[in-house]
Amino acid sequence: MMISMLKKFVDCHFHVFNAWDGLAGSRYRPDYDATMADWRAASAAPGILRGVLVQTSFMGTDNQRLLCELAKDPDNLRGVVVVAADDDTTQFPAWHAAGVRGIRLNLAGTSHDLREWSLADSIWQSMHALGWHLEIHTDVGRLPEVLTQLPADIPVVLDHMAKPEAAKPNDPTFLAASRRASTSAVHIKLSGGYRLEGRSPQHISDLWRARLGSESLLWGSDWPCTRHEQEADYSNLFKQLESWVGADLMDQVLIDNPEQLYWQARAQP
Repeated sequence: MMISMLKKFVDCHFHVFNAWDGLAGSRYRPDYDATMADWRAASAAPGILRGVLVQTSFMGTDNQRLLCELAKDPDNLRGVVVVAADDDTTQFPAWHAAGVRGIRLNLAGTSHDLREWSLADSIWQSMHALGWHLEIHTDVGRLPEVLTQLPADIPVVLDHMAKPEAAKPNDPTFLAASRRASTSAVHIKLSGGYRLEGRSPQHISDLWRARLGSESLLWGSDWPCTRHEQEADYSNLFKQLESWVGADLMDQVLIDNPEQLYWQARAQP
C-alpha cells in the first residue's frame, strides 16, 4: 500500500518507559528502554504522525512521564492515564488541557471485581464533564461481567479486540458490547492479535465490524508489545491492520475515527 506522508495516521495504543521503570512487585517490569524517540523511529516508515500514549500497568498511577511526553508535542499526541478509584479529580482539567482523553482499567491477570469503582462518583462526573472515555483491558471472556459493574453512560474503548471467548456472533462479549452501544459509545481497538490466545484476529475483527460498524474501529500497534516483544515489528503490526479491515477502510480507522475520539473531544470547561 502506498502511504501518503500528508495523512496524519494515528497509532491509538503505544507505551514509553525506561528499563526497570515501574512499581516494585509489578508482575512485569521490562529490562529495556522504549522511548518516544524509539517509537517515532519505528512508526515513521508506515507514515504514523500522531499517537495515543497509554499508561502501562507496571507504572501504576504515576502519570508524570506520560504528561511530560504529551507536553513536548501537544498537537500530535494524546494520552490515556491510570488512576485509583479514590484519586483527586481536581487535576483532571489540567490533564485534559495537556492532551489526556481517558482513563485506563487494565484488569488483565488481576481481579475483575470493581466494587471500589462503584463508589467513584467524583471520577465519573469529572469524566462526563471533560468528555473522557474509559479504556478497558480484561482477560479473555471477562468483559461482560466488567461492563455490568460500570456506569452505562460512560463511553468505552475496548483494548485488544475485547478478547472474546469465542469468535462467534453470539459470544457474550459481542452481545454485551452491543447492549452497551445502545446507551454510550463503544470503540474497539484492533490491536494485540497475539493476546487473543490463539483466536483469529481476522475473524474477530470481521465480527466487530459487522456488530458495531466501521466507525467504531481504532488501531493500535501495542508497541513495544510488552511480554510479547518478539511481535514488536512495527511494519508488520501495521500491515496486519490492512489484512483485517481492507484497504478501503484504512483512512477511516487510522484518521477519521481517532480524530473524532481524541482530537475533537469536548473542550475543557
